[in-house]
Amino acid sequence: MQLGLIDLPWWGYVVVALGLTHITIAAVTIFLHRSQAHRAVDLHPVVSHFFRFWLWLTSGMVTKEWVSIHRKHHAKCETAEDPHSPQTRGIKKVFWEGSELYRAEAKVAETLEKYGHGTPDDWIERNVYSPHSAKGIMLMMAINIVLFGPLGLTIWAVQMAWIPVTAAGIINGIGHYWGYRNFASEDASTNILPWGILIGGEELHNNHHAYGTSARLSNKWYEFDIGWLYIKLMSYVGLATVRKLAPTVKWQPAKPLCDLDTLQAIITHRYDVMTRFVKSVRADSMAEIAKLKASANLPQNWNFDSFRRWLHKEPTQLAAADKAELDTLLGKSERLQTVYRMRQELAAIWSRSTASREQLLEQLQAWCRRAEDSGIQSLKEFSVRLRRYA
Repeated sequence: MQLGLIDLPWWGYVVVALGLTHITIAAVTIFLHRSQAHRAVDLHPVVSHFFRFWLWLTSGMVTKEWVSIHRKHHAKCETAEDPHSPQTRGIKKVFWEGSELYRAEAKVAETLEKYGHGTPDDWIERNVYSPHSAKGIMLMMAINIVLFGPLGLTIWAVQMAWIPVTAAGIINGIGHYWGYRNFASEDASTNILPWGILIGGEELHNNHHAYGTSARLSNKWYEFDIGWLYIKLMSYVGLATVRKLAPTVKWQPAKPLCDLDTLQAIITHRYDVMTRFVKSVRADSMAEIAKLKASANLPQNWNFDSFRRWLHKEPTQLAAADKAELDTLLGKSERLQTVYRMRQELAAIWSRSTASREQLLEQLQAWCRRAEDSGIQSLKEFSVRLRRYA
């Protein structure tokens, strides 16, 4: 018995539910995230308003609130002021109560005032979308029931749960807790999967935190960002204009000395530099740790993974227990101490915002000299690699 306007086999309802939720995901990643929050892509007014209308129907999210909270997340990432960091609030809290954290932050007027600039403020936003956000999702429920009968209510429930689970729970939670990292960014962001399909490309979260204003979230050849595919397709027909992309690393023959162009390239690709540094010193550091274990200077369960994790973090980001373990390890090996110190000194070059370019260049050249005089082959080779950045 057909109870709605559309009668489908069971699998048809599954396809409809997944299709509708995927449109919502596309609206979040393309409109809210890449276009509104980071200004990485400009959308045609028709596309922009369709996404706004669809989000009103399927999530009740207000553009200014979402954008403000996300911008604050980047500005205060992994600190106590971060609205949804699992590093400070715990993974269970963010995963299971991510939407509650979002709603709580949306009530903070200071957040909206400070981070919500540039978001839509037209008549329909002021009179419909913002003040009546709940009415949109009620309208969506009614539409689903009319079209699909009682099963429409199930489809609506899936739609309502999709963003809280995928965006608030998985991306904000797992995306700062578990996965792989292409870049040693100054936070705990991870890529959950190299194929960004179910969550529109947002699975590539570490790539995004490394280059926040890039319209493309994929970076390696094996990564796929379906949100970027949609943006490219829209750009071909004049519905989207890409404004910013992550810079691509380019190489040249090693220069005798770093110059200002080399300095600029290294600062631009600083997360790539730190990732390659850790990879470069891996073999030397593993060998040194193995030597310490063989001489009974270290417990047998020590491994390089702990040291590598510490290399990826600034000292201020280490927990007290990790800091104590690191100090113990460095106290037993001058070689590891040199590697760790050189890592901190390299990172300090681009964090000294008050220094002139000439002063930074002098510091970079001095770092290369110390690396080549250290007696550690991996540091010497990495000094040559730095001089190849173009």
